[in-house]
Amino acid sequence: MSDLKKYILERKKKDKKFSVGFDEGYEQFKIGVILRQARESAGLTQDELASRLKTKKTAISRIENHAEDIKLSTLERVAKALGKQLQVRIA
Repeated sequence: MSDLKKYILERKKKDKKFSVGFDEGYEQFKIGVILRQARESAGLTQDELASRLKTKKTAISRIENHAEDIKLSTLERVAKALGKQLQVRIA
């Protein structure tokens, strides 16, 4: 187990306020990270992706940094612009 995972587990045990909503917030954070990594692996800047989506760089930045409540239709458009397919899994 990584040091980060150990820290998170310990902190959740000790701090109820930290624990509440952590998992949901972490999942939303991961969505933004995944989108940024996909954009970078496609060799695109935020400006270039924004151009493909007919939007502004600030919109791409907002998606990558604050992915909470992002619509599936938006995720699908981003994936298509990156030459990818969106896959959703319920586990």
